[in-house]
Amino acid sequence: MQNASSPEPLLKVRGLTAGFGAGPVLFGIDLDVAPAELVALVGANGAGKSTLLGVLSGLVPAAAGTITLAGAEVTNERPEALVRKGIAHVPQGRRLFGTLSVEKNLLLGAYLRRDGVVRDDMARVLDHFPALKDKLAREAGTLSGGEQQMVAIGRGLMARPKLLMVDELSLGLAPKVVDHLIEVVREINREGTALILVEQDVLVALDAADRAYVLENGRVALSGAATDVRDDPGVRKAYLGL
Repeated sequence: MQNASSPEPLLKVRGLTAGFGAGPVLFGIDLDVAPAELVALVGANGAGKSTLLGVLSGLVPAAAGTITLAGAEVTNERPEALVRKGIAHVPQGRRLFGTLSVEKNLLLGAYLRRDGVVRDDMARVLDHFPALKDKLAREAGTLSGGEQQMVAIGRGLMARPKLLMVDELSLGLAPKVVDHLIEVVREINREGTALILVEQDVLVALDAADRAYVLENGRVALSGAATDVRDDPGVRKAYLGL
C-alpha cells in the first residue's frame, strides 16, 4: 500500500477482470509497479500470467477494472498507443520475423519513434547483447534460441519503454543462457526501466525481483517482497518442491 512518502506507482491495476469468448480468465486483479521496480509474476501454467500481460499491452480487452500508467488511465487503449506511452511487451515465444535480419527486427521496436537517437539506442542494445554485434545482417530465424531472446528483449528496449514486460524469458533455454539474460534484465532495471518478469522458473524470478505476485486461477493469491514470497511455505511447497 502506498503511503505519503511512497512514489505514485508507474503502473496501477485495480479490479481487473478479463478473458476470452469462453469467459473470464482474470478476476479482480490488483497490481502495482513502482518506477524502476522489478516485479515477478509467477504461477502455474494457466494461472493467467500471459493473459494479464496481454491486457496490459492492449492485446486482450479488459471487461472490468482500470489500468493507470504514470497517472493516466489507459484501460483498453490500442497496443500502438500503449507503446507510445511507454509499455513494451516481449511475448512468450519471442515472435520475431524470422526472414528479416536481426537489425531490422530490432529497428521494428522503434517504428513509432520520430526522434533522432534511435541509432544510439541500437548501440545500447548491442552493449547489453554483444553476441549480436556480428549477426545484424543474419536472418533472425537462423539464430539460437538464446540469441533470439536477446533480439526480442532488444526490440522491446528500442521502444524506450518506461515499463518492459518479459513473458517466459527462460522457456527452452539452457541454464547458463538464462543466467546471462537475467543479469542483463537486472542491468536494464538498474538503468531505470521498470520490469514485469513472467517466468516459469519461480526461483530465478524471485531471486531477480524486488516484489512478486503469485497468480492462481486468475486471482492474486499472494503478493509482497520477493524474499517474503520465496520464503512463504505454500510457495515453497507448490513451486519450489521444498
